[in-house]
Parts: sequence; structure tokens; C-alpha cells
Amino acid sequence: MREVSEHVAVVTGGGGEIGAAVVVALLATGAKVVAQDLNPDGLETMAATVSDHADRLATITGDISSPQDVDAMFELCEAEFGRCTLLVNVAGFLHQGPFEKLTVEEWDRMIAVHLRGTFLSNRRAIGPMLDAADGVIVNISSQLGQIGGFELSHYSAAKAAVIGMTKSLAREVSSRGVRVNVVAPGPINTKLARSLSPEWQAAKLAELPLRRYGEPEEVAAAVLFLASPAASLFVGQTLGPNSGDVML
Repeated sequence: MREVSEHVAVVTGGGGEIGAAVVVALLATGAKVVAQDLNPDGLETMAATVSDHADRLATITGDISSPQDVDAMFELCEAEFGRCTLLVNVAGFLHQGPFEKLTVEEWDRMIAVHLRGTFLSNRRAIGPMLDAADGVIVNISSQLGQIGGFELSHYSAAKAAVIGMTKSLAREVSSRGVRVNVVAPGPINTKLARSLSPEWQAAKLAELPLRRYGEPEEVAAAVLFLASPAASLFVGQTLGPNSGDVML
């Protein structure tokens, strides 16, 4: 199995706080990384923090729910660094609203980004990985996909579906050299979490056994573990850096 430093990685949502932490952590090991995001400013900010590793980083702007944009992301990886051996799906967004007031458009966009986007990236990566009997996929879900969230039914549904899809994919491909797992963070200190209502944040903080939110770097550490040979027995598993919010 590859050491993390030997991976050619594609990271979606690489301009966000968790995605950027994953990119930075991978580059620090010596890995090569293609970072994708819908927000070019986020990618630019992230790239500026790792300028010393510019020769091992490529960035691309795109919509993860678009098959054409997903293809472009992998084509860039193949042109710059070779076949993708590690896919990390971080791209996502958060929106809070009462179930009875959710619009069809809000529901569809949530499913498109989190579930369709993860499906498209997994599907594009998996063929070459299976041909080489060599690959790792880490899909980022959320603990709300396990327990649900107040006024977050569309987000929770999408994240639960990511977990189910990952488990099914792992059953299909684990015997053929590709490991697929999930990281399901709890509340993390990001703009997304801070965009939720103060009431939600206060109630959640009081529930956490650690009494603190996690940091993006702590999620990145879980990703690096799953990408490493130390995780050779982990397939179809859900790791939860969640401050004790979910205990399995």
C-alpha cells in the first residue's frame, strides 16, 4: 500500500476550511494534489499558504455536481501528476430551514452538491483505480447524517446517503484493491458551522462531551489516517471526529 506521501490526490472543496486543511496536510507529507472548488477566491487563499509546495499543487474551479466539471478536474490531475490514487470528497455547503418551508430548489441543490457530486467524483475515480488495483477514496459526510439535525433535514438526508453509498461501494471494490471510507465530522470551527443560529450553536456546544468544536486540522488528520497503510483494515467504515456527539 502507498504511503500518504506517494499519493496523487484530488480534493474537492479544497478552497473551504476543511478542504484546505486536507490539502495542506497532504502537501506537507509530499503528496501531489489537485484542489477543486466552486469558489476561486478560496482556492487562491489556500494556494497562497502553501506556495512552497506550488510544484505539487494544481487548482481548478468547478461545480462538483456537473459531470463536465468533474471530468475536467480528473483530466487536470492526469495531465499534471498522473492517475488519481486518492480521492477526498469535501465539497459541500450548509443551509438551515424548517422542513415545512424548504423549497424544492433548496432540496435539489443540497442533494446535487453532496450526493450527486460525491457519486460523480467516485464514479470518475473508480475505473482507473480498479484497473490498477490501487486506490483510496474518503468521502466526507457529517454526524448529522447519523443522528439528524434540527432544521437541517435536507443536509442530514444528503449526508446519510453519502454514508450508505460509501458502504455499498466498499462492498463492491474492497476485494479489488480500492478502499472506500467515510469521515463524519461533528461541529467543526468553520464559517459553515458559525452560519447556524446562535441558539443551535449554544445547544450543540452544551451537548458535546468535549465541550468544544473540532478544528479543520483534526478532520484532516482523520483523512490522512484513512489514506495511509495504517488503515489497511478500514473499509466501509465511518470515522467520527465529533467531540463525542456520536459514539458508536
